[in-house]
Amino acid sequence: MKPRTKARSLALQVLYECDLTSHSPQAAMEERLKDETLDANLVKFAYDIINGVLPITHQLDDFIAQHAPEWPLDQVAVIDRNILRIALWEFAVEGCTPVKVAINEAIELAKIFGADSTPRFVNGVLGSLANRQQEIRQKFKKILTNQDEKTAHQN
Repeated sequence: MKPRTKARSLALQVLYECDLTSHSPQAAMEERLKDETLDANLVKFAYDIINGVLPITHQLDDFIAQHAPEWPLDQVAVIDRNILRIALWEFAVEGCTPVKVAINEAIELAKIFGADSTPRFVNGVLGSLANRQQEIRQKFKKILTNQDEKTAHQN
């Protein structure tokens, strides 16, 4: 597995665990790192994914639901949802990964962690989302700006 794919894999496992339990992301990642050795920059990348996805999970899910209407999100496997969240965050929110790379990486994770039909499902949903990348990016800028303003007012 390529190094950045391994980092995504760890982030995926942590997000999956957090979805199913009340474990903190920090504790879940520390547990994973006991079994995996990653360079510091890859650990940071994994944490960036986790800390980027978790605060906006509901907003990511809203966009995913719009592009997979035949699959109600509560019926999509937890692992599949998290694969989609990571890829969408990477190319539409953070903009740290080119769309094609994010989709290919998501498909690789789907092959490793998902069911037989997961890679095709992930490819279809992300392909649809990629067609609206600029629109989604603009909406997330507004969402994140509003969250930052709320946080500033609370402090």
